[in-house]
Amino acid sequence: MTLELDHVGIGEEPGAALPVVSAVAAPGRPGVVAVETEQAPVLASLVAGGRMRPETGRVLLDGHDDDAAVRRTFALVDTPGVAEPFPVLTVKRVVREELAFAGQRPSREHVDTVLDELGLREHADTPVQRVPTDVRVRLLAELALLRDGVTGLVVTSPERHGGAVEGWFAVVRDVARRGVTVLLVTSKAAAATVEHLLDTIEPLDTTQTEDPEDVARPDGDDPRLQSETDHLPTEATA
Repeated sequence: MTLELDHVGIGEEPGAALPVVSAVAAPGRPGVVAVETEQAPVLASLVAGGRMRPETGRVLLDGHDDDAAVRRTFALVDTPGVAEPFPVLTVKRVVREELAFAGQRPSREHVDTVLDELGLREHADTPVQRVPTDVRVRLLAELALLRDGVTGLVVTSPERHGGAVEGWFAVVRDVARRGVTVLLVTSKAAAATVEHLLDTIEPLDTTQTEDPEDVARPDGDDPRLQSETDHLPTEATA
């Protein structure tokens, strides 16, 4: 699944709310959108996630202009004012709320299972605003992938939480290597580092003969965390 931003923009230069940008994201290789100012990353994320139509350009999913399909398959991750957790919520509370949002029963046992699978049990009682940026990105990305039908992510401005770019981008890279399509919206300074790191990523091996759904992980597992089978009604993806 390939997501392409083809010269999308909002407003007119100079001072456009979203200057014209282009990017391509595909499984195994994250796409990067470099924008500045407080508003532009949010607008870029909304456009990329099919939640807002650009005034210029197109958003294409596998070559097709289909906003509804983009909304179904892409989740916004940590987008300010749109899809970010309240800073004072503990990690386990964030997990509980995201499980409910994904239509899964947020039992204490299931929350503990998710924390264990992510290796985040030690952060369970830590406010999410205080965890390292790479932990935050991993937590929110993995929880977003629990939502029904979500196979792509738009990750917004992880650099705003501090930390080394190499640290949090390693999380983005590893998620993409599992077959998830990831678009990263970040600052121009961070994007320069990311572009250098992208050159070190080896392409996914597409010559295997397994079913396409099995190629997401070397062991053939679904690229998402395990989920309980007892579901609650699923909310619409935000």
